[in-house]
Amino acid sequence: MNYGHLLKKFGKNVKLARIKKDLSQDQLAEKLDITQNYISKIECGQQNMSLKKIAELADGIGVDVGDLLNFKD
Repeated sequence: MNYGHLLKKFGKNVKLARIKKDLSQDQLAEKLDITQNYISKIECGQQNMSLKKIAELADGIGVDVGDLLNFKD
């Protein structure tokens, strides 16, 4: 699995988790004190994140970090 594919899969996991929690990109961005554009880039697989930011993102969505890091197809 290449790096670009990992970013896209991670972004898809973030988007699915966000939608399941009935959060808009704007709402999630506000919770995390980041921009909606940053959320959009994550979900499109264009933004890399540190592990700390991934943990904060998972907490903001209300899911386990493992849910976002599940790269199985």
